[in-house]
Amino acid sequence: MSIHFDEKGKFFTEVVPKEPVLVRMQTLAQRIQGNIYVRPGERLKDELNQSVQFVAVTDAVVYGLSGEEICRTEFLIVNIDQIVWLSPEHEPPQNQDQAGELP
Repeated sequence: MSIHFDEKGKFFTEVVPKEPVLVRMQTLAQRIQGNIYVRPGERLKDELNQSVQFVAVTDAVVYGLSGEEICRTEFLIVNIDQIVWLSPEHEPPQNQDQAGELP
């Protein structure tokens, strides 16, 4: 990553563009729904592999194991060692030919 300085000595770093992906994840004690940000063209798996120990989740809703809502928060950090499974809410579209059939 490069760093740029202006004439006053203020420094700027490159902004890494990311897109929100609405996900559901299961931890050992809760189910969480929220957004994880992924670089364009990359998979959720790629983002989790780049994370050191934690993944940021925005607009998170946390549910207990019986389905009751525990809390809502704009920002939540989840230890990736605690994630049992993770799935996007909306699957990416599959390639279809003009007749609408899958290849």
